[in-house]
Amino acid sequence: MPKWKSHKQAYSEALRYIWNRQQGTITSFKTPWPKVNDAGINGFEWNSLIVIGGRPGTGKTLIKDQIVREAYTHNKGHDVNVLEFSFEMIGRVSKQREFSSVIGKSYKYICSADDNDKITDAEIAKLKTYASSVTSIKNFPVDIVETPCTVNEFAATVKKYMEQNAIENPDTGAKRYINTVITVDHSYLFKAEGNESKTEMLYNLGEALTALKRAYPICFIVLSQLGRHVEVPERNEDGKYGNYILETDILGGDALMQHADLVIGVNRPGKRNIKHYGPQRIPIKDSSVLVFHFIKVRNGDTRFSFFEAKFDQMKVVEMPTPQANTGKLNIKV
Repeated sequence: MPKWKSHKQAYSEALRYIWNRQQGTITSFKTPWPKVNDAGINGFEWNSLIVIGGRPGTGKTLIKDQIVREAYTHNKGHDVNVLEFSFEMIGRVSKQREFSSVIGKSYKYICSADDNDKITDAEIAKLKTYASSVTSIKNFPVDIVETPCTVNEFAATVKKYMEQNAIENPDTGAKRYINTVITVDHSYLFKAEGNESKTEMLYNLGEALTALKRAYPICFIVLSQLGRHVEVPERNEDGKYGNYILETDILGGDALMQHADLVIGVNRPGKRNIKHYGPQRIPIKDSSVLVFHFIKVRNGDTRFSFFEAKFDQMKVVEMPTPQANTGKLNIKV
């Protein structure tokens, strides 16, 4: 049977939260990019669901990896756990990509793919030092789940993780749950349970994510593909509204959209040979340009912003907004 609370209690909780934000005792989880933090509440709020959608090769995993990799740098002084559900890429490969960014060399280079240009002993020593320094950061542990699971198994694992890492007050027995970033790469790779269809699975996942984010101080970052309809030729013609990532493009959109607090659609126009983006015909210099479409912002305004993917360094950086050829834009500069 559902429980209820009075308006008085809700007002009290809201005022306590506002005061704690003012005092700095409650803060959001900061990402590496001010433009993304500004689209949220100076970062991603706890008890929230962030969905990042895009075609293959647009850099979704790269974005997620950088958020995790730089979590300590941008959130110093705060205890944060990270749990990654990595269904698409095993942990070893993810860390090799991370190493690539550390020494600023390509993934192929660190794997010594060229017999005449292999990674050096000095660079391996640098990576060992880096790995040791990261794993010694006690207030930022990162754990990985590599085995695909059902939504129910996922929910059970999250609950166990949160309870196991809770800190209990020895005097009162009260539990304090640690703020936790949980990433999912990606939503469509959950195993179906019984006769559950993929669509049903996504709806069940949305319900599970909402229940978990209400119960625990979690920020979920869920990666999603786009529907196949985005591949029609007219979506890739220069200067068309169809160049943009829309709400209906997220795979199983309704299933995740209604539960999400922030939805970011990532596009890489140059990979589709789009030279002038959208009806404003924004010039795209090359395939390194990424466009982040903030297509659902629960506590802010929708917009889009420009970034550059440095795939050789396995990182994404903000870039100045290209000068549009025509029209007015809702762009965060």
